[in-house]
Amino acid sequence: MKSAVTTFANQKVLVLGLGMSGVNAARLLNRLGALVTVNDKQKFDDNKAAQSLLADGIKVITGSHPVELLDEHFALMVKNPGIPYSNPMVQRALELKLPIITEPELAFEVSDANWIAITGSNGKTTTTTLIGLMLNEGGKHAYDAGNIGIPISQVTQTAGPDDTIVAELSSFQLAGTTTLHPHIAVLTNIYEAHLDWHGSRANYVAAKMKITANQTAQDDFIMNWDLPEMHELAKQSHATIVPFSRQGAAGARATLTAGWLCFDGEQIVPAADLQIPGTHNIENALAAIAAAKLSGVDNAAIARVLRRFTGVKHRIQYVTTIAGRKFYNDSKATNVEASSVALNAFTQPIVLLAGGLDRHLPMDDLVPLFKNKVRSIVTFGQTAPLIEAAAKQAGVPVQATKDVTTAVPLAFAASEPGDVVLLSPAAASWDQFPNFEVRGDAFITAVKQLEGEQA
Repeated sequence: MKSAVTTFANQKVLVLGLGMSGVNAARLLNRLGALVTVNDKQKFDDNKAAQSLLADGIKVITGSHPVELLDEHFALMVKNPGIPYSNPMVQRALELKLPIITEPELAFEVSDANWIAITGSNGKTTTTTLIGLMLNEGGKHAYDAGNIGIPISQVTQTAGPDDTIVAELSSFQLAGTTTLHPHIAVLTNIYEAHLDWHGSRANYVAAKMKITANQTAQDDFIMNWDLPEMHELAKQSHATIVPFSRQGAAGARATLTAGWLCFDGEQIVPAADLQIPGTHNIENALAAIAAAKLSGVDNAAIARVLRRFTGVKHRIQYVTTIAGRKFYNDSKATNVEASSVALNAFTQPIVLLAGGLDRHLPMDDLVPLFKNKVRSIVTFGQTAPLIEAAAKQAGVPVQATKDVTTAVPLAFAASEPGDVVLLSPAAASWDQFPNFEVRGDAFITAVKQLEGEQA
């Protein structure tokens, strides 16, 4: 962290919403001498985070978001990324022309580390993890942080000028950035996602593109050149464009060529050596290779990482094999595109567990995949009827159940030796679980229980 940050000293700052990012932002601001007020809608008696901050001497207001709080003339609002701009508190702050940022922006403003920032609809966490592993394997000192589950405002207090922060950034986080300026930015892909929050696809894309908004020609912007939209979006960036391509797109620097993952024509590792399944993970690996090579990591270190990396938890994560059936946890697949990627990752017949929060998005794109890839489907949650309709259209047997826990034995009963039993919900978890991690953990627990029963 910069040694003499005075920007926030004696400034009244409102931290709106807690969670890990809010707690760490509040603590960082307090350390920097700001006059911090935290406002969270969860009641104080049930709010351990608020209790902890109060014990540290930070002012906390809980139980609601009182708009009149903004009459206290704050200099800045640090907003929880998940709170939409339609929130009355945020709307009032905008009317008052109060600057509103998210926690990554705060972290960047006080950081003196090198930054590599990663965003995209899918593949962010895998790519972020790979880059961090490659840099550390290559003798660099890197910290993974951000949407991956580690607050950047926590990491930035440790990371120094010789270190690299590898930051996974969601569209929610990027929407609240103004000065963010990574030396290397990565955009894995863009699909339909979070439109209920952003209001339109144009807003969603604009939020993603904030990752490169302050880059210059001395910086690098790694983009997926297999997607035509990227060629147009690249024109909005002042950075040096570094394309990657799995499909042989002209001009790409990180490529899949004759079965090898390459950079600038140099063979690094055979694609067959990757431990993570699916063509999407070849794309994630290519993006990570580009970032690592631009950071000075040698080919041997990159190859070692790719040969031993078995995946990120909840992202097509291998769990176990029971009676010839391989179980995979892809709870992070919170939209149709992510589940499509997972279904395409396997050549074996699939018994699919799917369902979750109904965002009123169509499931039609899953029909051909169901028809060609899936033996049977077990549904749960609010989207169960939508998935059932798609399954029937594809001619695939389907049955509904209460939740992911009860779905596991039903899926096992519907499977045969050699099948893949895959949790890939195609929907968010919030109808039944607080987040996709809890949903994935429930699946793993149920699978382990089934394994014990079958032993």
